Amino acid sequence: MNVRKIPLLAWIGAAIVLGILLGPIMPIWLGNIFITYNSLFSGFLGFAVPLIILGLVLPAIAELGKGAGKFLGITAGIAYTSTILAGLLTFVASIAILTPALKDTELKVLSEGGGSGLEPYFTLVSSPTGNATEIVLPPLMPVMTALVIALVLGLGLTAFKNSTSLKVAQEFRSIIEVLIRKVIVPALPLFIFGIFLDLSKSGDAIKVVSTFMIVVVLSFVLTAVVLVLQYTVAGAIAGVNPFKALWNMRDAYATALGTSSSAATIPVTLESTKKNGVSNAVAGFVVPLCATIHLSGSMVKITCFSIAVMLVGGTSVSFTSFLPFILMLGVMMIAAPGVPGGAIAAAAGLLTQMLGFGDMEIGLMFATYIALDSFGTATNVTGDGAIALIMNKFAKDQHLGDTPTEAEFAAADENPVNA
Repeated sequence: MNVRKIPLLAWIGAAIVLGILLGPIMPIWLGNIFITYNSLFSGFLGFAVPLIILGLVLPAIAELGKGAGKFLGITAGIAYTSTILAGLLTFVASIAILTPALKDTELKVLSEGGGSGLEPYFTLVSSPTGNATEIVLPPLMPVMTALVIALVLGLGLTAFKNSTSLKVAQEFRSIIEVLIRKVIVPALPLFIFGIFLDLSKSGDAIKVVSTFMIVVVLSFVLTAVVLVLQYTVAGAIAGVNPFKALWNMRDAYATALGTSSSAATIPVTLESTKKNGVSNAVAGFVVPLCATIHLSGSMVKITCFSIAVMLVGGTSVSFTSFLPFILMLGVMMIAAPGVPGGAIAAAAGLLTQMLGFGDMEIGLMFATYIALDSFGTATNVTGDGAIALIMNKFAKDQHLGDTPTEAEFAAADENPVNA
């Protein structure tokens, strides 16, 4: 059997089970080896996060400057708004449901002073702490600095079509995507094994699994609610039955469950979208674009699980402190690479910088996110059909006919009917 063909979810599941089973019986000296690996991985991830943000966000913003002008801008605006509203809905529901449900489930390893007794033999850190066994690997810049630079340069590059600078940014993105796909994601199972080994040593592993089953159910329900709301709005705007339109997207949803990839599901999403009366040109324009920039399902999962991690870690959660995270996460979701675990890898910097997550919290986020990766992807691609309905109505209002071409998109942008 070719181990490379084993899906990431299977590796993650095996890592969790083995970590829980081996924790109580593993010698401290051997456990410390895995904790050392976790320290090295976490330190490298901290170094790579600013590069990931630059490599993904900068070309993503720059590429939004190309294409059919107003149509692209409106589509991107709707996608971002949909993603943010999904995050806000998840925040309200998570606070209302998880706060009472998790009030007595604080974890020792996430609380100050808690732990399992496992210690790394040496550490890889971003700044010196005075420990004799540490290796210092500082990131090139802080996370927020990288994000602001990416936004500024990305917006600047929108004015230069086919520029050398844009090509450099796109090539840098390719390097970052290889880094995520070939280095970070394959290293995750052993990292998560170390996390659950530590949890098992501390006696919290079973509590974590039982606690997060509640969160899994909640996040699944919320993805369904988000889809119903998206199609209710789209149906009202486009004048179609929202539930029939949602049912017509069932093939895209099922395909995404199997592939865990928005990009791989594009052909099926296109055909499903056309069943709702969306023109060929609008579907061909909106669906591939939204496969990249519309990640409302991923927003639901990351928001829900991050709140759960904060609650079980004894951290208070307030709307004023969480809103900036949701707004920035929406930007990161636009740039997230289309590989399993890509969205949470792109969001890791924000979780660390804005929510104060440490190694243990990041490990839990990776494990829980990847466990539900396919459901988030299915929500993402199904929601793309709702945006296509809205844009199809907009195209008709611009008198572009049933099958507008890209040239007609551009002409409508220069001579808008409703301006």
